[in-house]
Amino acid sequence: MKPSQFAKGFKARPDTTSSEKRTALDRLNAIDGIVSSEHAGQPHVNGRSSALIEDQPAVQEGPESDNYKTWRRANRYVPGQSIELPLKAIKPSPFNPRHFYLKTSIAELAVNLAKQGQQQAIHVIPDYDNPGTFFVSDGGRRVRALKEANKETVKAIVIDLPVGIESYKLGYDLNVQRDSQTVFDNAVVWKRFLDEAHFQSQRELADHLGLDESTIAVALSIAKLPESVMHEMVARPDRFGSNMAYQVTRYHTARGTDATLRLINKIVSDDLSTRQVADIVKGRASAQETPKPAGRQRYAQRLEIKLDGIAVGDLKSYGDDRLELRLRGLSKEKRDELLRQIEGMLQSGAAKR
Repeated sequence: MKPSQFAKGFKARPDTTSSEKRTALDRLNAIDGIVSSEHAGQPHVNGRSSALIEDQPAVQEGPESDNYKTWRRANRYVPGQSIELPLKAIKPSPFNPRHFYLKTSIAELAVNLAKQGQQQAIHVIPDYDNPGTFFVSDGGRRVRALKEANKETVKAIVIDLPVGIESYKLGYDLNVQRDSQTVFDNAVVWKRFLDEAHFQSQRELADHLGLDESTIAVALSIAKLPESVMHEMVARPDRFGSNMAYQVTRYHTARGTDATLRLINKIVSDDLSTRQVADIVKGRASAQETPKPAGRQRYAQRLEIKLDGIAVGDLKSYGDDRLELRLRGLSKEKRDELLRQIEGMLQSGAAKR
C-alpha cells in the first residue's frame, strides 16, 4: 500500500509503545480513504464565501452518509473545500483524543495566529441534531488559540465522518504522527470510554483500537492519578512518557500527592532516569538522595529559555564540550526559524575555522 501523505515522515516519541506506533502508522496509511489532497471550486456555507488554503487535505469523493449528503446539498458545499465558519459554532467532540492543552502552548499559538493568520484549516463534522454547529475532528488547539486571539471565524474543512470511535481514531492517529498525543490524554479518555460503557472491558477497547492490552492497562493505571499531578508531567513529554508516568503512579499509590509532586520536581531537576525512579519506588533509593549510576553525567549549568515571557525549555552544559538544548510547545514556524538560526550559527563558525 502506498503510504498516506500523513504517514510520510511518521515519527512518534521514543516512549510511545511499539503497539501504538505500529497501529497508528497502519491506520495512517489508510487515512487517504477519508482525506486526500484534491480541492475543487469555492462553495458557500451559511452565506460565507470560502477561502482556499494551499496543501490542505480534503475529503475524497465516494459514498456519502445520508446526513452529510443532505447537509452538503442544503449548504451548496463541495467536499474538501476550506470555508469560514463562526468560532461560536464550533464545539469540542465528545470523542476528542486530546484532554490536556497547555496554556503556554495555546498562548504562543494565539500570538502567532494574531500576526500571521490561520494557515491550516481545521476539520469539523456537522452536528446534525443541532443545525449550524460543528464538532471539531482535528484542530482543537487551533480553535482555542483563535478564541484567545479574539478571532470570530475559523477556516475549516467539513468532513463526512460519524462522531464516535472512528472520528477518535482519526484524531488519535494524526496526533501520534505529530507527536502531540500523550499517555495522559490516553489515560483520561480511555478511562472515560470504559466508564461510559462504550466498551465493556479493556480487552474489547484494546481490540477495537488495535493496541496491545498491556498498553491500555498501563494508561488506565496512570488514569488513577489526580489531574493536578498529571498536569505537572504533561508539560514535559520528553521526561514523562508511559514508562516514567507508570512509576510515578506507583509512587503516588504508596506516598500520596504531596510526595509525588516533590518526586516529579526531582525527576526534572536531577534528570532522573526511569530506572532510578523505579529504585525509589521499590525503596532501594531515597527520593531525597538518589545515587547516580556510573557514567551518568550531571549538567554543570542550566539556563531556562523563555519566548515572549513563557518558559519553553532549557539549555544545559556538561563538562567542557557538551551542550544540550530542549524546547517544547513551539509552533512549527518558530521551530523551523530556530533551526535555521542554529544551522546558520554553526555554518558560520565552521567557515571561520
